[in-house]
Amino acid sequence: MPNPQHIITLLGLTRNFPLGAEVVKVLKGIDLEIAQNEYVALMGPSGSGKSTLMNLIGCLDTATGGSYKLNGTDVSQLDDNELADIRNVEIGFVFQTFNLLPRSTALENVALPLVYSGVSKSEREERAKEVLDMVGLSDRMDHRPNQLSGGQRQRVAVARALVNKPSIILADEPTGNLDTKTSLDIMELFREIHAAGNTIILVTHEEDIAAHAHRVVRLRDGLIESDQRQKAIAHESQ
Repeated sequence: MPNPQHIITLLGLTRNFPLGAEVVKVLKGIDLEIAQNEYVALMGPSGSGKSTLMNLIGCLDTATGGSYKLNGTDVSQLDDNELADIRNVEIGFVFQTFNLLPRSTALENVALPLVYSGVSKSEREERAKEVLDMVGLSDRMDHRPNQLSGGQRQRVAVARALVNKPSIILADEPTGNLDTKTSLDIMELFREIHAAGNTIILVTHEEDIAAHAHRVVRLRDGLIESDQRQKAIAHESQ
């Protein structure tokens, strides 16, 4: 029986893609358990299957075979609408390219997931202000993305990921477009979010970013090559 503390349980997960008459086997049977409040980095070279695995964990795609339980729900059996509902409630996404709406303010961008959850306008604003304050942007709420620095835009994206109080924060190369100092600021923000009780899954190809996680799962050729716990980098006070 899966451990109830495991927020994610993957058993024999496979993903094939048709390519003309051929079938490309990208994931070849992934067994992986991630517990509540873990901080995990997924790593691997191009073609290893890490992006495909991230899309499956994020309910952006469905597996060819095997099972995926998220908080006890077998998501491998759900249709597109049910997957969208699970995504909105259980998972907060942070992308390399921020994916913010250019004509909306920081506050409007952060409140957007709550629109799909049917939350009232006054509560949407209140919760969006709360998480923007949490990521240090209470003085930038009325700014549009083009009025913000790269680091500030990523903080807005992190706030948007947090606003629905999801089980999991899934971050795909979250520092890929940022300079070194800003990257460290964002990783410190993730450390604080993890310390507050969130489960974080970080997809990265950068060893120095993965060093912030407590566990590193490496993929190669569609299989897990290694799965190791590590002591995360200690935060250096400014």
